[in-house]
Amino acid sequence: MQKHLSHMFSLILLALSVMSCSISPPVQEMSDARQAITAAEVVDASEHAPTQMGNARRFLEEAEAHIKQQQYGLARSMARIAKNSAVEALEVSQATGNSAEEN
Repeated sequence: MQKHLSHMFSLILLALSVMSCSISPPVQEMSDARQAITAAEVVDASEHAPTQMGNARRFLEEAEAHIKQQQYGLARSMARIAKNSAVEALEVSQATGNSAEEN
């Protein structure tokens, strides 16, 4: 009986920790996405990688909308995608800049 209660308590703690990821706003993820977009803008990624930058901004806007609706799990996912899109835009822009400098 004691072993069963201990196992049940462990499962409840696990469930609560998983749920807490969706209960609190994705503050860090939103910050990361904004910083990545800003870094990409500094190297003119909008010019060199407009699709990726457009995606980054769009996903960030979607994340903000999900936060307003308290859909924190979706907001967290959208913020991560926004960050990844901005990083990709940054990399494309840097590669384009390096190619132009070599010529």
